[in-house]
Order: sequence, then C-alpha cells, then structure tokens
Amino acid sequence: MTLPPLPGYPHFAYRNDELFAEEVSVSELAHLHGTPLFVYSRAAMLSALAAYQRGFKGRQAQICYAMKANSSLAVLQVFARAGCGFDIVSGGELERVQAAGGDMRKVIFSGVGKTRAEMRQALAAGIGCFNVESEAELNVLSEVAGTMKLKAPVSIRVNPNVDPKTHPYISTGLKGNKFGVAHEDTLRIYQHAASLEHLRVIGIDCHIGSQITEITPYLDALDRVLDLVAAIEGADIALEHIDFGGGLGINYDSSDTPPEADMLWRQLLAKLDSRGYGGKKLMIEPGRSLVGNAGICVTEVLYVKPGDQKNFCIVDAAMNDLPRPAMYQAFHAIVPVALPGIAENQVETTYDVVGPVCESGDWIGHDRVLDVAAGDLLAVMSAGAYCMSMASNYNTRGRAAELLVDGDKVHVIRVRESAADTFRGEKLLS
Repeated sequence: MTLPPLPGYPHFAYRNDELFAEEVSVSELAHLHGTPLFVYSRAAMLSALAAYQRGFKGRQAQICYAMKANSSLAVLQVFARAGCGFDIVSGGELERVQAAGGDMRKVIFSGVGKTRAEMRQALAAGIGCFNVESEAELNVLSEVAGTMKLKAPVSIRVNPNVDPKTHPYISTGLKGNKFGVAHEDTLRIYQHAASLEHLRVIGIDCHIGSQITEITPYLDALDRVLDLVAAIEGADIALEHIDFGGGLGINYDSSDTPPEADMLWRQLLAKLDSRGYGGKKLMIEPGRSLVGNAGICVTEVLYVKPGDQKNFCIVDAAMNDLPRPAMYQAFHAIVPVALPGIAENQVETTYDVVGPVCESGDWIGHDRVLDVAAGDLLAVMSAGAYCMSMASNYNTRGRAAELLVDGDKVHVIRVRESAADTFRGEKLLS
C-alpha cells in the first residue's frame, strides 16, 4: 500500500514493517494493554522542548508548559523534571501540578473566568503570576488578596487584534475573541492595576491563538506588544517580564509547515533586541508543540462496511477519545501498525474511518486510502495534545489507558477506566 512518510515523528518509525515507539513494538503494546490506547514518547517530548531551550540559550527565560494540551500527571512530571513551569487555567490544574511535583513559583494562572476560590487557592500556593484578562478580574483579585493580607503578582493579557490565521475556535487574539483586554485600553488598565494596594504588576502577556504555522502573526503581535511596553514604562510602571504565550503549530499533515521553535524565537529575539528589550525576562507557554507529535492513539478495526456512497472502516476509538475531528474538523494522519505484505489480491480502498459512538459526527478521518480488515491495528498520529485532556465518557465509554515509553521501558501512566469508574460518583434514589 502507499504509506505516508512520518517525517514529523522521529521517535515513531517502522522496523521490519512494524511500527515502533522508540524501542518498543506498538503491536505488542496493543496486545498487552488493549485498545484504544494512547502511547507517548518521552524522548519526543524532550526533543520538542530542546528546540525552545536552544532558542532561549543565553537569555533570561522561563518555559511554562501549557498543560491544557495534556494534563496527565506523568506528562507533567516529565516537564517538571526538565525545569519547566506550568501555565494553568483552573484550580484543578493547579492541584495536578502540585501532585506532579511542579514548582509553584513557576506557575502562571491564565483564563478569563477565575473564581474567588481559585484565586485564594493559587495565592495560598504561592504561584508566580496571574495573567489577568479583564479590569473586573483585577478588582476581584485585589480584593481577594487583601483578605489574605497578600499582594498578587499580575501580568495583564493584551488582545493585540492580530489574526493568527488558524481555526476560529482556537484564535484568541482578535477583537471578537473573549480573551484579554483591548489594545487601546491597555495603558489605562495598567495604571488602574498599579493603583490597587494588593496587586504587584510584574509583566505583560499576549497569546494570539493555537496551531499557528506562520511567523508573521507572531512578529506583528510582538510589535504591538512592544509599543505597549514603551507606553506602560513611560508611565512609570516597570515590567519585569514579557510573556508571549504559546500557540506554535505542529505538522498534522504535509500541508502544515510550522517553523521550528528555535528558528521562530531567533526572529522574535532579533526584533526584541532591535527595539531595546532583549534584556527583559521572557515567558513562553508552549503546549501542543511539546506534546502533539509525541503521542499516538492505537485503535483496532472492528468492521469494514462497504456502501454505495461511502465505505466505512469502523474502529474502537471514537470521538470521546479523539475529539478534535468532531470539534474542529481536524486532520490526523492514520497509518497501519503493521504494513501489509505485497500480495496479488491486495486492494486499497478509500474509507471514512469512524468510531462506534452513536453520532454521525463520530469520525476520525475522511477519505483515507487503506488496505484493512477486521482485527488490524491503526495508529492515529499527532494524538498527544487535546485528545486525552478533552476526552469524555460519552456513551458510558471508559477513557483509554495511557502509556509512556522511555527507550525500551514502558510505564502505565493511566489505567483504562471501567464502566463502574465512570459512574462511581453517582447516587441512586433512596
């Protein structure tokens, strides 16, 4: 069969026609642990992180993993041990960082809807910074910090009105998005923040979206942010750091050509230097680009169903395991775990790869050319980000098991959920 190359997955490769994750056979993992099954490569995560570390070499910088991409405890542990901080968006994520041994001083709390209880929780934990997204939030945070006799460290997220040229659901830097404060209101809001007794202004934040594959939106946003830095510091409000968010895309398919992280930051740092801000502490919050191509979802073919208009390859993974296609019409490469031998009767057929969930929107891939039969294993690529973290129990389906491969070692980092697990917290009527 015609097999798409795997250039973006150096830690997933075929050996003797069989897919391996680092030094481990994916087929053996599926037979031992069942399917659907998430398999992550530790080496792939650290390799992606290394590109950022190279880009920041010699600079005062803090990389904070945006854990909403994949918040499994062992994944957090990998990044904590590598020196990363964390970008969180809920009190629950804060508890996950604590459970994984993360450094609270390297935690940034983002998100438009922080509750008072979450603010108290984060202040008590001693996090590094709150990325505040509205004037109303500033007032509430100052009030909460005052009741605890503390000063909350804050950075204000600016909406630069820059089009990141990505899917509208993951665009966050335009005027029509819910995130951040308007560019034209920023100086006034910083002056208000500086006047509040229980806040300590330490930085400025910008995040324009996710799965960005071009450099130009980043350069445009940085120019607008640096204009604001000049105005804010001109008003005698010192800024310790510039937080440029995350959002760098990955190569889900051959049409995605995002820049390497070190190359992106070489250009951004050159602009910082040219404008006189190269000495500032830098914060960056990558998520997808650290874990997206470090994971695959292994699934078994249940049935092959021919049709007049469509042929269906029905697999045991579904939209509750891999929500991105249903949510964003997203593309994931789908490849066989074992390559079929060359045979005279080999037939490649175009299929829609679909799951067993009772929704027409439950699809994993449209119009995929495959040579498959019931019992075959497929690997859905680029499944390390926004898959398990967005997974659900729809149709009372337990969430899949997760494995972390480290060379020839395999760690079970999440046990497969049973049906009983999915309704453990529920109560029958008396």
